[in-house]
Amino acid sequence: MYNDEQNLYHYTYRKDGSESGQQNAGPAGDGAVGTVQSEPQRPIQEMKPVKKNRMGLKVTALALCCALLGGALGGGIVWGVSRATSEATVQVSDRTVSQVSLKTVDGKTEMTDAEVYAANVNSVVSINVTGTSGYNFFGQPVQTASAGSGFVLTTDGYIVTNYHVVENAETVKVTMYNGDEYDARYVGGDEDYDIAVIKVEASDLQAVTLGDSERLNVGDHVLAIGNPLGELTFSMSGGMVSSVNRAINVDGTPFNMIQTDASINHGNSGGPLFNSFGEVVGIVSAKLESTSSGSSVEGLGFAIPINDVISMIQDIMTNGYVTNKAYLGATVGTLTQSMAQQYSYDISKGAFVYSVEENGPADQAGLQLGDVITKIDDTEITSLDDLTAAKKGCAAGDTSTLTIYRQGETMTLEITWGAVPAEQQTTTQTQSQQETSGNAGTVNPYDLFDYFFGNR
Repeated sequence: MYNDEQNLYHYTYRKDGSESGQQNAGPAGDGAVGTVQSEPQRPIQEMKPVKKNRMGLKVTALALCCALLGGALGGGIVWGVSRATSEATVQVSDRTVSQVSLKTVDGKTEMTDAEVYAANVNSVVSINVTGTSGYNFFGQPVQTASAGSGFVLTTDGYIVTNYHVVENAETVKVTMYNGDEYDARYVGGDEDYDIAVIKVEASDLQAVTLGDSERLNVGDHVLAIGNPLGELTFSMSGGMVSSVNRAINVDGTPFNMIQTDASINHGNSGGPLFNSFGEVVGIVSAKLESTSSGSSVEGLGFAIPINDVISMIQDIMTNGYVTNKAYLGATVGTLTQSMAQQYSYDISKGAFVYSVEENGPADQAGLQLGDVITKIDDTEITSLDDLTAAKKGCAAGDTSTLTIYRQGETMTLEITWGAVPAEQQTTTQTQSQQETSGNAGTVNPYDLFDYFFGNR
């Protein structure tokens, strides 16, 4: 208890050793009043001083000093950082920005990418097309819209693009880099080469300069300017030539292409491909996409070599179609293995002749129904695609040697290629090969053999 005098921590306030006010009542007696008796005086115990642990105090004091010192140092650092931050400056370059010089494309001066863009962007156009693609359930026409690119070939408004950009177009609108818009009319095109020419009524337009696509080497730097996605107008992408004379098949039609890793997307079609001298060396035509393994293949862009099509473009400008495109005058398709077995042919590959146009180039050369073309000059023909590709290397009036299979024998014929009739305009109509066993298109196989070999 706190008032226990034996407690060393209890201090008494008595001066005389007695506590005033304390009474000791005696035993109750015959009414006698008890007397007050003083408690015997006890010796006062002095409080012994507790021995202090001076080493602990020293350690504690040292710890406090360290804490104070650390706090002071920390505060100083924070103050220093704060002061340094407040006095920091942002370094800004004072380099003079060089201006892009506008150079003339002369075929001799190599340019930077920025200079190629500045020299040619006014020659590139954005193309927007509307058309009709069939009818809906209620018999109403379904309107479609698409976009592409092109480039000005002549100052009076002839513009080059891809055939698939303006195919079946009802309206074609052209937008220049400066914002000028024009209604364009379709002049003509060729589906086999995917080229087309449109015309706007304008003058003093800036035309491109054509280069030589035959001089391109793998590794050369190339640039594409166009309208990717139909929205990002007049965008430029760059890369290198990945391959030249790359043979690819687009929807069954073989093409000779320049392959590049320049970024090319939908909407770039029809735009120009430039070399480092600012010359047009190709017409951007396709981007090869693959869904193999569930992923798209990037870095594969293609352009039609300008040397392959410039004469045709000029022909379209003059006549509305390619007048000097080689014309066979026969309906052909791919010979399938099932057809060869059914007809008892000794060969299973080639271009099968379904019909021959009377007095046409094939007829004049002696080609007949049921013949199989296996070579054109030194080029082996194993399918309709091979025949189409080989014909692209010929022009109307050229003479070629056809190697054919007929009635178990191999023979050769000399053919002078004709010109595509004006009524066909864009392409020779050929009959697609049939993959179904026993079906040779619209021609009854028994009629073929009756025609050649009599009843079987």
